[in-house]
Amino acid sequence: YSYYMRLNFFNRINIPADNCNLPNGLATNFEAECQRYDRLIAELGGIDLQLLGIGHSGHIGFNEPDEAFDKMTHRVKLNEKTIQANARYFKNVSDVPQYALTMGIKAIMQAKSILLMASGADKAEILHKALSGPVTPAVPASILQLHPQVTVVADEEALALIDCDQFTL
Repeated sequence: YSYYMRLNFFNRINIPADNCNLPNGLATNFEAECQRYDRLIAELGGIDLQLLGIGHSGHIGFNEPDEAFDKMTHRVKLNEKTIQANARYFKNVSDVPQYALTMGIKAIMQAKSILLMASGADKAEILHKALSGPVTPAVPASILQLHPQVTVVADEEALALIDCDQFTL
């Protein structure tokens, strides 16, 4: 995912490369790498703007459906929906990583502002659950309902099931 982010985002924006930070998914000691990343965030004064997409399972970052929201950066086993969604970037589905390092929900919720993006009709149901359903770790993005500064950028297809009148536009 680091390669994807560099190719499709970091290389296209006017931010010095030293200011673009991701956990190192190739680290040999995952626990130490996760702790390093959390320390880096703290040393830099926290996150001003957290940019997120929403996965078909409701994941944000790679925080898959779980039983709790309390994790900081950690290693996660990707669920089948996420693996299938990422298969388009690989020759074979068997090449898709089964695990990822991800900033945890606890760290995401500490960001000053959050920008959540969604596009396509295939995201309509999960976006509706995330924004209008109960807050539950079974739909990780639903926790964003409790954040004071979330902006959603989505196309009409992704917003098809949302009653936009209930939100500040």
